[in-house]
Amino acid sequence: MALGGLVVAGAFVWAYWPTLVSLVAAWNREPDYSHGFFVAPLAAYFLWVRRDRFPGIAGGLSWLGLGLVAAGVAARAFGAHFYLEAIDGWSIMLWVGGVVWFFGGWRVLWWSAPSIVFLWFMVPLPFRMERWLSLPLQGAATKLSCWILQALGQPALAEGHVIFLGDYRLEIEQACSGLRIFVGIVALAFAYVIITRRTWWEKALLLLSAVPIALLANAARIVATGLLYQFVSGEAAKQFSHDGAGWVMIVFAAGLFGLVLWYLCSLVREVELIEVGDAVRREWVGATVPRPPQH
Repeated sequence: MALGGLVVAGAFVWAYWPTLVSLVAAWNREPDYSHGFFVAPLAAYFLWVRRDRFPGIAGGLSWLGLGLVAAGVAARAFGAHFYLEAIDGWSIMLWVGGVVWFFGGWRVLWWSAPSIVFLWFMVPLPFRMERWLSLPLQGAATKLSCWILQALGQPALAEGHVIFLGDYRLEIEQACSGLRIFVGIVALAFAYVIITRRTWWEKALLLLSAVPIALLANAARIVATGLLYQFVSGEAAKQFSHDGAGWVMIVFAAGLFGLVLWYLCSLVREVELIEVGDAVRREWVGATVPRPPQH
């Protein structure tokens, strides 16, 4: 079994080596995807956390898994023909899923599916999809941050994707749309949904809360930059906006997500369900047990 695993791992590295090199280069080059280095280790960690639910390996080989491997190969060919690098990266999920199905069976595939799907976060989005997401995020970030600045008593005025703040001009560019925060918070919510045991509607609510949290976190970054312009200096504002604001706001957004979890835990409390007969027996036993004499 160990030898077979090594052979499969070697075949994967040999087949996907150019794709892996391209992914690492994108993680190093583009700040929005620097989280890619942590995706695969986290996916493995999720399997370890859920090890108590492991269903056991099937008795024989599941040949249907080869169909999923073939779908991954077809996806790679399609992506190479049309120069779509994202499809080449996404085919990794099909390839891994097919191998798991082939050797472990359908139940093992279902058990490992959340970790396999989580690998999606390591692949940079196509340019058109980035553009499609960034434009509404830019507009929402501009309007929300301008409203917060006005609520704080600042002379802010929004026009397009620009905020006029006194003598300063804050341009909400595509790089400042909050895409990194959006992807990071969605990944965080997805990770929590994987490792926790909650009802389906609670998990859906946690995933949906990632969108307003990401918008609020990005608006907080813009507001902090504007306040630095107003009360400190333009150099301090630029340094905050371009150097550490992205990671700081992800931590801030994680804190907001923690507040959502706290509220959800306070709203929905677990109760112990017992049969009426059990409750009666407990009362009867409590009543019949002799009590110590009172002095």
